[in-house]
Amino acid sequence: MTQPCVDVAEVVNATPLSASCREAGARCWLVLRRSPSGGRRAGNPHLYDAKRLEVGGRSKVAKEELVEAIQKANAKATRQEQLSDTGFVQNNIPRVHVLHENPEWIGPIAAALEAAGVPWSEWLMLDGEFDLDEAPPAGIFWSRMSASAHTRGHGRSKDQARAVLSWLEAHGRRVVNGRRVLELEMSKVDQLAHLRAAGFDVPRTVAVVGEDGLLAAAKKLPTPFVSKHNQGGKGLGVVRYDSHEAFEADLPHREQPVDGITLLQEYVEPAQPFITRVEIVGGRFLYALTADTGRGGFQLCPADACAIETSGTESLFALREGFDDPITGRYEQFSKSLGIEIAGFEFIQTADGRQVTYDINTNTNYNPEVDAAAPRSGPTQVAGYLGGLLEEAS
Repeated sequence: MTQPCVDVAEVVNATPLSASCREAGARCWLVLRRSPSGGRRAGNPHLYDAKRLEVGGRSKVAKEELVEAIQKANAKATRQEQLSDTGFVQNNIPRVHVLHENPEWIGPIAAALEAAGVPWSEWLMLDGEFDLDEAPPAGIFWSRMSASAHTRGHGRSKDQARAVLSWLEAHGRRVVNGRRVLELEMSKVDQLAHLRAAGFDVPRTVAVVGEDGLLAAAKKLPTPFVSKHNQGGKGLGVVRYDSHEAFEADLPHREQPVDGITLLQEYVEPAQPFITRVEIVGGRFLYALTADTGRGGFQLCPADACAIETSGTESLFALREGFDDPITGRYEQFSKSLGIEIAGFEFIQTADGRQVTYDINTNTNYNPEVDAAAPRSGPTQVAGYLGGLLEEAS
C-alpha cells in the first residue's frame, strides 16, 4: 500500500515538539539527539530545515521517506557531535576508530560493536585536518576505505586515508587493514599482481594507461573479453564485449576510469551462474557465499545499501553451506603475507576446473540474509576481533 504524501511543513504538527522548536517555525521539527550513554536528551533538539533533508527537493513526500530522511539527518548530526574539527573523537579514551567514507554501510557494524559493548567511533574521510606535531588518539584503527568512494562524490577520501594511515603507522598505532592494504583496495593491478605471484589462477589481463592504446591492447585478447576500471567497486565500469568491433564502437562512450587505468581481461565463464566469495575475519576463514551472476551480472555488492533491481524475488546471495576447499587456507596465507585482516575474496569455478580469483574486497560488506543463515555472523565476528585487539592494547 502506498504511503500517503505529507507536506513537510506539516510534520511539525505530527511530531511531539518542545516550545523552542515550535518557535523555530513551520519548516523545522524535533529530532532528539542520542546522549553519550545511549539515552535521549529532550532538552537538546536538532532542528532541521526541510530543504536540507534528503527528500529530493520536494515539498511533499511519503511519510516513510520523511521518517527515513529525519533518521539519516539525526545520525549524521550525532556523528558530527562526537567529532572534533579534525574528524576524530576529541577525548583520548581508547576505542575502536572506524575509518570510512560511506555512512550507509556502517549500520550492521555499528550495531555489532554496540551489542558487544566495544567503545568505538567513526572517523569519516570527508575532509578535516590533523596535526602532524601531535600524537594520534589512543585505540585500534580499522580502515574500511572503498575504491568506489569517488562515485559518491568523495574523490579526496582515498588520499586523505593514505595520509592518515601513514601518520597512524608512523606513531606505532595498531591499524587493521593498514596503509599497504589500502593500496590493494584501490588497485586491481596491485591485487592481481600479488595473487599471481602467490600462485593463484587469475584472469589474463592487460592494463592500459590512457585511451590511445585501448583498441590495440584489446586485440591481444580473444573474444569475449571484459573491460573494467583499475580502481572501482560494485562492478564499476565492467562491460563484456563479444567482438573487437563492438569495443571500438563503444570507445567514445566509455566511462573514464578515475585513475586513468583500464583493465582489459579475459572473460571467465563460470561452470554455473554464480561466483563464490570467501569472507576472512581476523585473517581466518569465516564462511563462503555465492552471488548469482545470471541475474546480478557484474554488480555483486552484498550490502543492502547497494542492492540492485533484479528479476524474481529470491536474493542474489546465498550461503555456500559446507564449503570446505583448500583455497580458504591459501587465502588465509595470502592475507597474512600482506597484512589483510578483514576481506572478501572472489573466485569463479570454471567448467574446465579452474578456480580463478579475480577480486579482493578489503572493505567487505555482509549480506544480512546470508549472515543470518551462517553459523557465525560477519559483523559479530568483526566486533569480537576488534574488541579483542582493543583489550590487548589496553
